[in-house]
Amino acid sequence: MQKVKITGLEVTARHGVLAEEKVNAQPFVFDATIDCDFSAAALNDDLNLTVNYAEACQALTDFCKVNCFNLIETLACRSARLLLEKFPIANRAEVTVHKPEAPIGLPFKDVSVTAAAERNKALLSLGSSAGDRKQTLDGALSALDGVDGVKILKVSKYIETEPYGGAAKNMFLNCAAVAECLISPRRLLEEIHKIEKSFGRVRTVRWGDRTLDIDIVFFGDKAIAEEGLCVPHPDYLNRPFVLVPLKEIAPDFVCPKTFKRIADM
Repeated sequence: MQKVKITGLEVTARHGVLAEEKVNAQPFVFDATIDCDFSAAALNDDLNLTVNYAEACQALTDFCKVNCFNLIETLACRSARLLLEKFPIANRAEVTVHKPEAPIGLPFKDVSVTAAAERNKALLSLGSSAGDRKQTLDGALSALDGVDGVKILKVSKYIETEPYGGAAKNMFLNCAAVAECLISPRRLLEEIHKIEKSFGRVRTVRWGDRTLDIDIVFFGDKAIAEEGLCVPHPDYLNRPFVLVPLKEIAPDFVCPKTFKRIADM
């Protein structure tokens, strides 16, 4: 992957936990690395096809000056996200924020934090078997699209399916969605749980009827096995109500474990 790098961008601003830091400006220094494919820009000698580093510097400067955060950790994380939001060509951004005049009270040369943000496409499966199923799915998709750092790109048709697992009694209404995510898989899962809860999801009987169920089937090319989070979804191949909608909206997506296209599953 090709990279655009910015080193030593100096900005005077107000960030810090102490009261005086919110009043008296001090220097902050940014280093940024932006991953992108600028082959077309190089071939055509066209600035519009790459990351304009002057605009990137201005965006970081304005963001640093306008805001006032307690932590440079917050400043670094938000700045990395800002670069992805400003430049759609960027796949990943890493930002280091230096605070050379931090009020430590001891001799030191520098303190800094580094944060990164990535652009990934998440493939989601949604289902409902209780209440107004269509209204629930409509509302859930809208709620997902409203999550900071998440944008719904495609939604499949809604299909009615038989209950899966043997415990549910009602027919399900299912769909799939492709979402662009600038947040981590864990953060996405946390937001999904909030949305499920807001629509009355209660986790009692496994495989039972539910107002709303949202699963992360894929998250880019990542393979994740953590407590409460397994991606690709371990049972997606056995679930027609997952595969059929995904084939409609993401037929060419390749599973990072089986290396097969969804269209060929």
